[in-house]
Amino acid sequence: MFKKILIANRGEIALRVIRTCKEMGISTVAVYSTADAESLHVRFADEAVCIGPPPSNLSYLKISNIIAAAEITNADAIHPGYGFLSENAKFSKICEEHDIKFIGASSEMIGKMGDKATAKATMKAAGVPCVPGSEGIIKDFTECKKLALEVGYPVMLKATAGGGGKGMRAVWKEEDLQDAWDSARQESAAAFDNNDMYMEKLIEEPRHIEIQVVGDSRGKACHLSERDCSVQRRHQKLTEETPSPFMTDSLRKKMGEAAVKAAEYIKYEGAGTVEFLVDKHRNFYFMEMNTRIQVEHPITEQVIDYDLIREQIMVAAGVPISGKNYFPKLHSIECRINAEDPYNNFRPSPGKITNLHAPGGHGVRIDTHVYSGYIIPPNYDSMIAKLITTAQTREEAINKMKRALDEFVIEGIKTTIPFHRQLMDHPDYIEGNYTTKFMEDFKMKPLEED
Repeated sequence: MFKKILIANRGEIALRVIRTCKEMGISTVAVYSTADAESLHVRFADEAVCIGPPPSNLSYLKISNIIAAAEITNADAIHPGYGFLSENAKFSKICEEHDIKFIGASSEMIGKMGDKATAKATMKAAGVPCVPGSEGIIKDFTECKKLALEVGYPVMLKATAGGGGKGMRAVWKEEDLQDAWDSARQESAAAFDNNDMYMEKLIEEPRHIEIQVVGDSRGKACHLSERDCSVQRRHQKLTEETPSPFMTDSLRKKMGEAAVKAAEYIKYEGAGTVEFLVDKHRNFYFMEMNTRIQVEHPITEQVIDYDLIREQIMVAAGVPISGKNYFPKLHSIECRINAEDPYNNFRPSPGKITNLHAPGGHGVRIDTHVYSGYIIPPNYDSMIAKLITTAQTREEAINKMKRALDEFVIEGIKTTIPFHRQLMDHPDYIEGNYTTKFMEDFKMKPLEED
């Protein structure tokens, strides 16, 4: 087992990893930028190393600084969390070259699954259902036009290096294809320095449902059931739940088997997520694989009583998994609390938290790194907390979430707490009747009515 783990991340996920390491008797090293000096992950780690100024490219994305921090503290492993370098094949490879265990996928695995076109080809070879579309990168617009006619409109253009909705365009008719092709390529080039595109059939009334998997170094994998992540804004998830209100026992079994097949085909090691689009007829199609822990992992932990971070560390240390598949025993919902103003188009709201009161009670979990007096820097993702409620039924979990949101007080900045409170009262959400298009029609009630 590892003696010391460096957490190459910040905020609540860094604190989350530190907590599990402490429970396992493993020493921890926090890294931080000068903007994060007062974050709780720095305070609670055994050691802390400043790795640069606030900009990510000079700190959390600067591989040389993180490796140097690991070497001077004699860390024998690095946990990358999510975001930043968690799916960076180069970083994984450099860790390997410096004899530091990367608690995540190998550089080869990240390379295979990180590029969406390559990942899709791999999954087709594994026999996992995939969305009809291009076999790989589209070489030019002529091929794009021909392919769109073969697949049939509507289609979705996607950047192979994409993420966060960048380089994606839905096209409903042929006369709109040229503009979509040009703008998607320009956006992808600007965001990722790569304008390669591929195409998929646009799935109508889609649900975004992902399956959590864990694989070990012996090629064995298991699944830990699903999470429904369909409530999204600009392709960014806002809330997640498990089990999905759309799921049936038969569909859960089929999707779980497909996810395990995918993981074992590529001999996946570590915790990962196989993401699917599910249409209104409950046909499911592989979308992508995230070769890291997910933001929404706590709801899976809650419904099956399972520490996914601990499992990541155990697998990385060479401990085999049981191979048992897990199914939800309870219902859990996560609301991402962001420092954003939902009454002003979700504009970021960094600044000082002047007062904070966290909800409590049975079945309420909060993952956060902030506190009263903490100053939220403007340099990073706006998520400042995750509020999770767990109960016997979905109705109980929603009611518990309403109560917890009412108790959650954060003053000095704007947050998405009012949005989530209104969401929990929305008839379609209460009925479980939502797709990835849900937020296109959602409107915040005026402040005075909230």
